[in-house]
Order: sequence, then structure tokens, then C-alpha cells
Amino acid sequence: MNEDSVGIVETKYFTFAEGSRKLLLESGEKFGPITLAYETYGQLNEKKDNAVLIVHALSGDAHVAGYHQGDEKPGWWDDMIGPHKAFDTTKYFVICSNVIGGCKGSTGPSTVNPVTGKPYGLSFPMITIADMVNAQKELIDHLGIKKLLTVAGGSMGGMQVLQWVASYPDMIHSAIPIATVLKHSPQQIAFSEVGRQAIMADPDWGNGDYYDHAQPERGLAVARMIGHITYMSDQSMENKFSRKLKDKNYSFSFSTDFEVEGYLRYRGDSFVKRFDANSYLYITKAMDYFDLSEGKLFPDGKTVDARFLVVAFRSDWLYPAYQCKEIARQLKMRHCDVTYCVVNSTYGHDAFLLEIEEETHLVKHFLATTYKRIQ
Repeated sequence: MNEDSVGIVETKYFTFAEGSRKLLLESGEKFGPITLAYETYGQLNEKKDNAVLIVHALSGDAHVAGYHQGDEKPGWWDDMIGPHKAFDTTKYFVICSNVIGGCKGSTGPSTVNPVTGKPYGLSFPMITIADMVNAQKELIDHLGIKKLLTVAGGSMGGMQVLQWVASYPDMIHSAIPIATVLKHSPQQIAFSEVGRQAIMADPDWGNGDYYDHAQPERGLAVARMIGHITYMSDQSMENKFSRKLKDKNYSFSFSTDFEVEGYLRYRGDSFVKRFDANSYLYITKAMDYFDLSEGKLFPDGKTVDARFLVVAFRSDWLYPAYQCKEIARQLKMRHCDVTYCVVNSTYGHDAFLLEIEEETHLVKHFLATTYKRIQ
């Protein structure tokens, strides 16, 4: 274990919306009880002004840094969180929770409904990014934090960052949306729908009622394979695979001749071991519903008194840089303090998880300046 790791960590759980105090969802439905899985790193100071909320992407979870007991691999953004890293845990108190609708400890379709004693399945209510953020707000209140130093995340995490700006502008000093959008384009919705259809076409899906047998592994694997293609760039795929063969010659069959084929199948097969198919359906639909365009980022036309660091990646074709630039443009139109950076990277959308050195440089300076200003 590296010296700059936060070390061994444990997932915690917070339950709310019990009894008559259910959470009002954007659909109008009231839902509860709700449990959020979350992890924290570093120490909350006496003034409680050093709290950082990290929000995850589609397939992420609360385990963003450090190691669970017995694990060989750390959390999904471990290179960014820890002593003297971008989100420096010697200075900041870092929080990350699994979203509502997820399958890694938070209440979602695979959770047992206390009324029926069976998993919710498709009886789980439809959720939105705003519902995820409203649930996170309950956790932040539970931790006794009045205002977050920053909210940061990439991809769907960036959507949550922007939703925090729209829903709770007075609770944030700053925001770091990375490789994200104000709304899904038709192309982005199309990719989501193809993934959902792959799952629902699997005979094992059974209209979402598969928890007493095998989940729709092939459908979910195909959905993940489609996703991975969009996460990489043409150049990164060329650099990583080119037309390399697994063996010296073609098999002249439908087996995996090319290394890229084997990679995608491996990624798909690995994903089904850790993710729930119904959660994939619900979360991708929430991403498609997300829309803070055309002035909706600033309710009632208000200006948000917060600093912004908007980061895009030049080779990202899933969430192209022009969409991040539109975020920065809307912020500047409201006279916000905004820094917009386009990172030259060949990794495509995955760059937000891989371009650690550049992101560390940007985030460290931005957070230090923000924290200094509030003292």
C-alpha cells in the first residue's frame, strides 16, 4: 500500500425517509425508506468548512479511494484522493456516496422491498439526477455540514455537480464538473437506449424479475461493451489494440480473432459480476432525463455565488468539449467566476479517470484558492 493512500477504509450506511417522512421524487412519487452507502476520508474540521463531495459516474460507487480489507485494488479515483493528492485528505474531508438507484449498498431495484420481502425490481420508482442529489443532501445534513467547499465529479458525476448548483446553490462554495453535459444529445440518448434494449432483449431479464435466478448477463455484458466503445477514442483504441490478433492467424469462425474483441468481452463479463442490470436501466434513464439547458441551471435567473472549474478532454467524443464549453458559457453569462480547461488527451471519455497529472494540477490550485477565499 502506498504512503499516499488513505489506507484501509470501510463503507458506512445512512438510512432516512422512514415512516411518513418519505422522499418526494421528481416524478411526484413519495419513496422510502432509503439507505445510502458512503465513505469518508480525512477529518472534518471544527468549522466544518473543508468538506468535499465526490459524485460518481454511471458504474461507480461510494468506494472512491483507499482499500477495503483484503482488496488488491483501491477505489476508482484513488489517484486523486489521499494525502497530498488533488483532493488532499490532510486538508479536506472527502465524502462519496453511492447514488439512489444504485446497486453497491444504496437503495435500488435490487434492494428488498420491506413491504413485500422481495427485491423491488421494476416496482422501484423512476429516478432522476435531481433525486440523487436530493438524497445526497440528506446525507450532508446528517453529517452536520452547512456548506460544501466543492462538489466534483466526471460524466454522470458532472451532471450531479451541476444539479447541486441548480438545486442547492447556497450550499456550495465551488463546483468541478468534468467531461459532462447540461443535457443528453439525441446521440447520447441513442447509446443509452441501445444498451437498455440489449438488457431487456435478454430472455433472463424477465421484465426485471430475475433475482431468484441468474440476471441477464449477456444483455448486460453487451450494454457494457457498447459503453466501453464510447468511452475510448479512435486513437486510444488504435494505440491499445490496432488490428492485433489473439493468435497468429484468423480462425475463420466467430470466435475472438482480434484483441479488441477479447477486451470488450472481458469488460462485459467482468461488469456483470459487480453490477445489477435493473440499476443500469434506471440510471441510464435518469441520465437521459437530465436537462439543465436553456437557463434551467440558474433557477429564477439567480446568479450563483460560487467558483467553477469546468474540465473537458479534446478526444472525448461521447461528451464532446463543445458541450462543456456551453456549460462555461452559461456560467460566464451569469458573471460567475469560471475557469474552463480543455485537456489534450488521447484517452477519450475515459480521460477523466486517467489524466491524473493534469487534473491534479488544476484541482489542487483551484481548491487551494477557493479555500483561502472563504477563510
